[in-house]
Amino acid sequence: MSHAELIWSQDHLPRDVDAELMRLALRYEAAGGAGIELLGLLGSHAEGLFEKLPEQVRMHIEGATDQSLRQAMKVAQSSRSVVGDRVGWLNTAVAGALGAAGGFGGTPTALAELPVTTMILLREIQSEAARLGFDPASENVQFDCVQVFGAAGPLARDDGADMAFVGARMALTSGSMQALVGKVVPKLSIILGKKLAVQAVPVFGAVAGAAVNYAYITYYREISHVHFGLRKLAIDSGTDHNTLVADLKNRVEYIKSR
Repeated sequence: MSHAELIWSQDHLPRDVDAELMRLALRYEAAGGAGIELLGLLGSHAEGLFEKLPEQVRMHIEGATDQSLRQAMKVAQSSRSVVGDRVGWLNTAVAGALGAAGGFGGTPTALAELPVTTMILLREIQSEAARLGFDPASENVQFDCVQVFGAAGPLARDDGADMAFVGARMALTSGSMQALVGKVVPKLSIILGKKLAVQAVPVFGAVAGAAVNYAYITYYREISHVHFGLRKLAIDSGTDHNTLVADLKNRVEYIKSR
């Protein structure tokens, strides 16, 4: 994107909308930072993470992910009455501790930890929705919270899938939640499979487990902020959502080119 194109993009939007879009673009760019740091820590171990898992684990990871996500959807919502939404630091601390425990015992303990970590991630997504004024108990917000899992993940080297996710607006109809879960699970299984592979890396053990969970919760916090931030901006400004998505993409491209 050229500087002239960015100026045009800024000129056709109100100043406050333009400023918020730039802020969201910066948050979007920052989302993968922890994942990049983690990849640097792992070095040569980072290549082909999913393929490094034992074949038996890879064969069953999608089913385990599907079960974990469905359990997380039930537990995360009910847990909101016990632990409030504005406790992001607690989610981060718990996720780190779980990652350390999962990484300590390698693949078996990492698999056992998967449902709990999925729930913690979903709670963090719900918390970010609540911070931006949305009610996580409402059906359409629950739908969007699950949709956030459709992003590429913190260990992806190409964020094109993230931008496709940001631009997607799926209608909430009868049976659409089940359809959404069906679409999200295959991608999420690969994302979580990479997490399991990192936790199984020799030598790193519990340190890698804590680091990978920190990277994941940080990533989904930022991506959910962008997702719900765009929704809020569309509602508050009366600007078409697709227009905002196009402008966000322009700003991300501009930031990358600098």
